[in-house]
Amino acid sequence: MSTVVMNKKDEIIMKLVHYFVTEENYNPIVVNGVKDEIWLENSEGPYRIVRINSNNIFNKEQLNYDFFKIESIVKQIKKKTLSFNVNTLNILLDVNEDLELEGTKNIKPVSIADNNLDITNEGILEAFPNINEKLLKDTNGIDLIINVTKDINEKTEKENKVYERTFKPKKIVITKLLIAVCLVMFAIMCSIDGLSALSGVSTINALKLGANYGALIKSGEIWRLFTYMFLHASLVHLLVNMYSLYILGTQVENFIGKWKYLFVYIVSGICGGLLSAALGGESIVSVGASGAIFGLTGALLYFGYHYRTYLGTALKNQIIPVIVLNLAIGFMISGIDNSCHIGGLIGGILATMAVGIDGKSKGYERINGIICLLLYGGILAYFIFFK
Repeated sequence: MSTVVMNKKDEIIMKLVHYFVTEENYNPIVVNGVKDEIWLENSEGPYRIVRINSNNIFNKEQLNYDFFKIESIVKQIKKKTLSFNVNTLNILLDVNEDLELEGTKNIKPVSIADNNLDITNEGILEAFPNINEKLLKDTNGIDLIINVTKDINEKTEKENKVYERTFKPKKIVITKLLIAVCLVMFAIMCSIDGLSALSGVSTINALKLGANYGALIKSGEIWRLFTYMFLHASLVHLLVNMYSLYILGTQVENFIGKWKYLFVYIVSGICGGLLSAALGGESIVSVGASGAIFGLTGALLYFGYHYRTYLGTALKNQIIPVIVLNLAIGFMISGIDNSCHIGGLIGGILATMAVGIDGKSKGYERINGIICLLLYGGILAYFIFFK
C-alpha cells in the first residue's frame, strides 16, 4: 500500500481552501498567468477576495511586486463584475519574517507560517472567528486529500444544481399569455375604431378601454393602473412592445420562474402607471406595456448583479447599455411617456428584490425589497391622491 507524502505548505493550502469553500461559501476563480496562487471569491464575504500565495517573498521588492500583481488582477475583477471596492485578504505562506507587511485600503496582507496552522492573526480572526475550530487540523496525507475532495465536490454539486435549475431552458407560458392578451385587446380597439386604429387609436376609445389618466385615477378608477399596460396606441407601438416583451420576457421568465415573473411584470406596470399619473396629472393619457417591459430590464439588472461572476460581460455590454439607450430615446422623442419607463424600471428592480433570486437572495434582502417596494408605491400614491 502506497503512502502519500505532502509537504507542510501543500497541506496548509488544502486546509485553507477547504475551510473557505465549505464553511465561508467562497468559490475558486480562474486567474490566468499566475503560479502557486489560489484565488477565491465571495461577493458577500467579509473579504470579497481571498488570495493564498505560496510563492517565496524574501525582500521588499518582491513584496511590492506582489501587491502590484494583486492590484492588476483585482482591477480586472472590478471591470468584470462592475464593482467599486474589492477588499482582498492576501494570505502569504512563505514570507521573510523580517518583512513588515503593510496593507492598503483594500488589500490586507497576513502571514501564516505556523506548521500547526493555529491562526493567531487578528485580521483573519476578526473576519473569520470560527476558522480555528473548522480547519481540518488533525487530517493529513491521503485522508486530507479524500476529505477535502469529498467536501468540496458535495458543495460544488449543490451549487451546480441551483445553477442548472436557474439557467436550464424552460417552457415559456406567461410571456406568450401576456402577448396574447395584448393582441386581443388591440383587436378589440380596432373593432371599435376601425382600420384607423392601425395608425393611431382615438384617445376617447383608449380611455373607455382603460387607458392610464391621472385625473381619472385620482377620482377612484384605480383599475386603470392595471388595464393600461395591455392597450397600445398603434400597430407599430404594439409590434415594438411585443417584440421587446418576447425577447426580455422569455429570459426573465426562464431565470426567475413563472409566478415571480408575473408578479414582477404586473408590479412594474403598476409602478410605471403610478409615476406617469403622478407626473403627468391631467396632461398625459398613456397606454402600452413599455412600463412593465422596463420593469423586466430592471429584473435582468438585479438578476445579473447576483450572477455577475457569470454574466459580468453581458451586464456591462448588453443590459445596462440597452436601459440607458432606451431611456435616452424616450427623452429625445416626443410622445413617449418616459416617466412610465422610469417608474417601471425602479418597480422591476424592487419587485425582483422582494421575490428574490433562488440560491442567491438572503431573507433580509427580500424583506428589504418588500419594504422598499411598499414605500415606493406609497410615495407615488401620495403624490397622486394627496398632493
